[in-house]
Amino acid sequence: MRGERLKRALLEKAQALGFDDCRVTAADALDEIGTGERLARFLSDGHHGSMVWMDETAERRADPRGLWPEVRSVISLGLSYGPEVDPRVTLDQPDRATISVYARNRDYHDIMKGRLKELAQHLLARARRMEVEGEVKVFVDTAPVMEKPLAEAAGIGWQGKHTNLVSRRLGSWLFLAEIFTTLDLPPDARESDHCGSCRACLDACPTKAFPAPYRLDARRCISYLTIENKGPIPHEFRAAIGNRIYGCDDCLAACPWNKFASAAREVKLQAREDLLAPRLAELLKLDDGAFRQMFSGSPVKRIGRDRFLRNCLVAAGNSGDPALAAAVVELIDDPAPVVRGMAIWAAARLLPAEEFRGLAQDRAANEDDACVRAEWAEALGPAT
Repeated sequence: MRGERLKRALLEKAQALGFDDCRVTAADALDEIGTGERLARFLSDGHHGSMVWMDETAERRADPRGLWPEVRSVISLGLSYGPEVDPRVTLDQPDRATISVYARNRDYHDIMKGRLKELAQHLLARARRMEVEGEVKVFVDTAPVMEKPLAEAAGIGWQGKHTNLVSRRLGSWLFLAEIFTTLDLPPDARESDHCGSCRACLDACPTKAFPAPYRLDARRCISYLTIENKGPIPHEFRAAIGNRIYGCDDCLAACPWNKFASAAREVKLQAREDLLAPRLAELLKLDDGAFRQMFSGSPVKRIGRDRFLRNCLVAAGNSGDPALAAAVVELIDDPAPVVRGMAIWAAARLLPAEEFRGLAQDRAANEDDACVRAEWAEALGPAT
């Protein structure tokens, strides 16, 4: 009875704080859905790429009790960040850049963490009034927590064929967060899979990052390539990236369940006007200070100016717009090797062949970075 009362108070407060969904599951719920086995396969296949922390924390990640042995219940929360328009509309505007919907305004970690702490403290205060002692820990993508399987076990949604969470009520534009607690709260029923025979998300992926339904090879995913990947973008994926300079929403946007999704209610998650379709010509001119100022408080800031310009240069090379050539050529002399290398590739696609070979005469011979030298060799071809 006390558990039921605590849960009602929890749900009322979560709604008041602006969360779009709040459900509870038992700490041992992941045992029933084989999360540990799926994670082990993902890692053994090398699909995590350079995200070595996933392998290093696999044991704790596979079971909430590995992270905190005393946990009894897991509270899973969802906050919608649904866009007002289809985010793919900018993909047909080659002089513009496309930024993933979740990164078009404030960092969701900052928005959710304070509310999550307030909700957790509210729960403990209610428990103390009932003379029940408990502890809590809060997580917003800040620890080895399997957020999507836990949200599925709690009934918020199910992991679709694109491996993201899908809610029948809210679609798939969802930020997730968790509260671990030693309190015993009544669990909700797990959500079942409603993907059916649909392949929309799999077929929409530009880089074919899904080797099979419900399996993702992060090494081919544009979100990984433009955010987690610290080196050059592999040649085989550059053309497919198009003008996506931070993340990719194609598999989410293609999901039919998003017809039930509504635009984000939280103002800080609604897209900034200047990040809806920024001009590549302006982004290519950003120095470190201007980059930090433009993306202050944004998730984009975490990749830094050099990786950001690397991504913008891929987009410029794919644009076919000779008006961007001057800005691209200027970046061939950038201090950062990852910028120089991608500027070479972009310039080779935007400039006449003779003009490009003229640029290479001194620069290629004097380049001291192996990766950048390889870009020159690839761009110039066997004739040199």
